Amino acid sequence: MQQLRKDNHYVPKLYLKQWAKDGQIPTYRLLVPSEKAPLWKHQSLKGIAFHQHLYTYVIGQEETDEFERWLDSEFEGPAEQAIQRAVKGQQMCPEDWRRLVRFAVALDVRTPARLREFLQRQNETLPALMNNLVQQSVSRLESAARLGKPLPVPCEDVDSLAPFSITIEERGDGTGKLKAEAHVGRRMWVWQMKHLLTETLGKLPTHRWTILRPPSGMSWPTSDNPVIRLNYQDSRNYDFKGGWGVKNGDILLPLGPKHLLYTCMGNRARPRGSVLDLTSAGLIRRMIIEHADRYVFATEPGDIHLIRPRLVCPATFTAERAAWQNWHSQQSEAERAFGN
Repeated sequence: MQQLRKDNHYVPKLYLKQWAKDGQIPTYRLLVPSEKAPLWKHQSLKGIAFHQHLYTYVIGQEETDEFERWLDSEFEGPAEQAIQRAVKGQQMCPEDWRRLVRFAVALDVRTPARLREFLQRQNETLPALMNNLVQQSVSRLESAARLGKPLPVPCEDVDSLAPFSITIEERGDGTGKLKAEAHVGRRMWVWQMKHLLTETLGKLPTHRWTILRPPSGMSWPTSDNPVIRLNYQDSRNYDFKGGWGVKNGDILLPLGPKHLLYTCMGNRARPRGSVLDLTSAGLIRRMIIEHADRYVFATEPGDIHLIRPRLVCPATFTAERAAWQNWHSQQSEAERAFGN
């Protein structure tokens, strides 16, 4: 049996090594327990941007790391050579661009920042959605029964990873109660990511991508939340709530200190290797830093601490660390209790 991959890197080492030297990457931490913590620390690529069992989940009462391995085989591994060609200025074929885009989409959905967004959204909207779906389903079944029509037969090709359960509680008077349950947690998140990276990714419109370079003396940092989906009006009016299919929306991903993968949906791309002016490059650099979740990575410190001051809070730091330490046990317990 293969050993479980428990150290799940949500920002792959093959990506971060573009900023590293001798296996060490300069890291600026945005949440620290004390003012005494150094502004910058050199971290090993193996020891940063990961959580244990982030993507491990329980199915059939057994733990599996199939999603971690799937990300590696389908998105990370295929993109490694394409990233190297991009940062070395080598000729790139359409397949290289396709692999870069697939890598960017997978990188976008898999971070702890996106996990928090997902959990918040599901907790706010899923109960009402499930209730409406159950009521609609019951109404259709009752209508079919009244009209003497055959009842729909459940599809046998059911996604075994789908974290939903529907049961019927029969009553003594011949009636019954339809009950729908879902566990909002790790397995639902993995299920949603896999759906996005299979069904939705294949439906994304084709866009023209390019690689932009900073002016002399400037370099691109990156972060633990590196893919930016930008809604941009002007330099003072923008947010990071854009989407992959939104016309005129910008998608940015630093590929290295001197290379930025970029597209503006529905617009012609600049020639590959275009060097941005100082103002435009400075704004993009600021956005990369602002979009970071807990870490910024760069080849050199610069003024990053002035753009994004860190939060010094021992209580928040301790609570977040404890939450990640308990993540696997709590999620596994809930997944086992939910069954399937």
